[in-house]
Amino acid sequence: VAYPIFAQQNYKEPRDPTGKIACANCHLAGKEIDVRLPQEVLPDTIFKATIEIPAKYNKRYQPVADGSKATMNAGAIAIMPQGWKLAPKDRLPKALKKEMKGLAWAPYSKEKPNIVVAGPVPGERYETMTLPILSPDPNTSKDIDFGKELFYFGGNRGRGQVYPEGNQSNNNQFFAKETGTISAVDGLKVSIQKEDGSIFEQEVLPGAQLVVEVGEQVKKDDPITTNPNVGGFGQAEKEVVLQDMNRVYAYCAISFSIFLSQLSFVLKKKQFEKVQLAEGF
Repeated sequence: VAYPIFAQQNYKEPRDPTGKIACANCHLAGKEIDVRLPQEVLPDTIFKATIEIPAKYNKRYQPVADGSKATMNAGAIAIMPQGWKLAPKDRLPKALKKEMKGLAWAPYSKEKPNIVVAGPVPGERYETMTLPILSPDPNTSKDIDFGKELFYFGGNRGRGQVYPEGNQSNNNQFFAKETGTISAVDGLKVSIQKEDGSIFEQEVLPGAQLVVEVGEQVKKDDPITTNPNVGGFGQAEKEVVLQDMNRVYAYCAISFSIFLSQLSFVLKKKQFEKVQLAEGF
């Protein structure tokens, strides 16, 4: 299962100085996500971010804790600039509410309302997630400026490979811890006879299938199970410009004045040509 709560409990800042989002510490496999945002937005305006977390949810299954297979869940995180936040429900347009399909976003923490998370939710239903965002207004907030801002997104499908405590989950491929000969296979327990004749017993977790047989030679770090993981975590970075309407009005005024100047130049030229024709030049 994709649990944002693990990151919330263990990381005050979900994005480290290298740019890696905390979710990647437990979800080791990489899978791409696609994020779409408008290039420009106006102050105090609601707009949407669309986060696609693609996978063959109806065909690929992952092991749950007891080793049985189940469909993948999905989760997402959005790290917005200071002042940007989740749009309030009472201001959401009906069309945007319908597009969200009941998806619930929540602040990462009380101290960071500009960071929101969603999940775990059924991946097949929420392969595409819609995030409603409210832009800040620099006219009412002194700490906010017009201009370009960076947004960071993360999206995950499936369970992780490492728990926050550091121990492995069963959603892993397991490797031989010693070199030798497989002397016995008893359920999830594999016995390896080393060169000195001693027996090393290694137990794997339920979920993956053993790929070794009695009598087979293995070297340390050789795979002894299949890889049951079909999910993964991906990150994306996007830019949005918080546009000042005064700049838009100024641009329109300059463009219109240039148009009038060019038009008057063309009309003056035509008038001059008519005078020349009338005088016989």
